[in-house]
Amino acid sequence: MSALQPTEDAVLQALTAVRDPDLNRDIVALKFIKNLRIDGGRVSFSIELTTPACPVKDQMRTQAHDLVSRLPGVTAVEIEMTAQVRSSVSADGAKAAVPGVKNIIAVGAGKGGVGKTTVAVNLAIALSQYGGRVAMIDGDIYGPNVPIMLGIKTQLTTDGDKIVPAEQYGIKLVSMAFLTGDDAPVIWRGPMLHGVIQQFFREVRWEGIDYLIVDMPPGTGDVALSLSQTVPVSGAVVVTTPQTVSVADTRRAVRMYQKLNVPTLGLIENMSHFVCPSCRHESDIFGKGGGEALAQELSIPFLGRIPIYEPIRIGGDTGVPIAIGEPGSPAAAAFRTTAERLAAQLSIASYAKKSIPLMQVR
Repeated sequence: MSALQPTEDAVLQALTAVRDPDLNRDIVALKFIKNLRIDGGRVSFSIELTTPACPVKDQMRTQAHDLVSRLPGVTAVEIEMTAQVRSSVSADGAKAAVPGVKNIIAVGAGKGGVGKTTVAVNLAIALSQYGGRVAMIDGDIYGPNVPIMLGIKTQLTTDGDKIVPAEQYGIKLVSMAFLTGDDAPVIWRGPMLHGVIQQFFREVRWEGIDYLIVDMPPGTGDVALSLSQTVPVSGAVVVTTPQTVSVADTRRAVRMYQKLNVPTLGLIENMSHFVCPSCRHESDIFGKGGGEALAQELSIPFLGRIPIYEPIRIGGDTGVPIAIGEPGSPAAAAFRTTAERLAAQLSIASYAKKSIPLMQVR
């Protein structure tokens, strides 16, 4: 062995200077370093993050490359960035995990009309675009609109054992809309709602899902109670608009999830502002800052603002979400940033294994 050949210990020691900003620990202690190989002066390894939606993965790679390159005897450094999403719920609870699903995320709102389903769909698309394996349950039994927003017109099938979810844009989906006619109302009492929620989780072929997003009905009703009783939920995302009446109802929704022992992953302010396409002037049509102020008041993470942008509505109506139809738009970028922050909260929870830390996201 050459006296100048770097050692494994030296490489790992150098990499302790690279820290995950969300978990606040170095990547060696977090066991992110995989497949470390040293061949003469050539060093190669993988950095396995807890989410493919990490916004600082390029900076981490660059820092790791520079640190190892400075070691005596190193002539080349090869780094592969990978991700392995962890489950953020403990396995010792009374509720059995859903086979094939790592994280269940409820997206809810205190009132209707705040764009909750639009936000849920575009979050799912953004997480999928980062490389996550994403599925959705349309939990709004009385108003199942997710198939419209994803442009899915097919019906569900079975493999002889379980229901096979529909799929579009890489998102797997089950919805009550697949089981009823387009104009057929669902007039059910609580026990029937509980039954279909159970079926969507337990009788569907879910395989290799990192994030299962449940689009909840607005308000504080039976479906949220059934969800909390049926499966271990990683946490809830609550959608609001800035206006006072929406914020008041959002406060109630957050309190509901707290009573149900479902951690609040964060709050999203939708329809935050309108940017004039001609003069670029910003107008606060529904007020300003109500969502962020509420997040601070309740000590929950604020995940981001989504602007008012007509193509968001058009995309929902035509089955081409803005994250697909205009991926370069500021609105799509806002959804991606929000998805990154959501993924970060789930990563934090996967290490805490107790509750989502009540902290503001950068």
